[in-house]
Amino acid sequence: MIIYDISMTIEKGMGVYKNKEEKRPVIRFERKIPNDSINESSMYMNLHTGTHIDAPYHVDDMGDTIDDISLNKLITRCRVLDLTNIVGGITKEDLMGKNIRTGEFLLLKTKNSFTEEFEADFVYVEKSGAEYLAEKEITGVAIDSFGIERTQPDHETHKTLFNKGIIIIEGVRLKGIAESEYFMCALPLKIKGVDGAPARIVLIKELI
Repeated sequence: MIIYDISMTIEKGMGVYKNKEEKRPVIRFERKIPNDSINESSMYMNLHTGTHIDAPYHVDDMGDTIDDISLNKLITRCRVLDLTNIVGGITKEDLMGKNIRTGEFLLLKTKNSFTEEFEADFVYVEKSGAEYLAEKEITGVAIDSFGIERTQPDHETHKTLFNKGIIIIEGVRLKGIAESEYFMCALPLKIKGVDGAPARIVLIKELI
């Protein structure tokens, strides 16, 4: 089998949403060899930095938190859709020809995967695209942008998907990943009562 790591590397100068400095990770070396006999570090980081999984609590005070999400939904078969020709928002029309099936977990590969920097015109899921995915009753959706929505004051995309129990993953890296089916393992940090968590995500392709 082949294992593809589709996670961002957490590092000081990494790209973050809207290039906000407060979202960049701060990594400190607290103890160093040889003075302290061991190396030991600490990190402060916004939970929506890098590759991460959103919880409904992110946009709804009454929503589930990250520790409520079942791993059965995150360790699963999935399908990568090639949408690299799209500029702007992914609409219903963009998705209609992709033969989307109920229960699928979809990963949306766009032009976002070809840069590690934040770009203001990043590709996102527009309201009609989110409504179509909700109508199809998919299990989850991942996108290679720093956010699944853009300039939506009431967070229509998040809310439309969460209202149908759809998992949202942001910040996957799909540059070298072909449109195909894979097995996905997406494991968020197990943090009590929060709105999201960083995740290490891999795709597995069986060799026949």
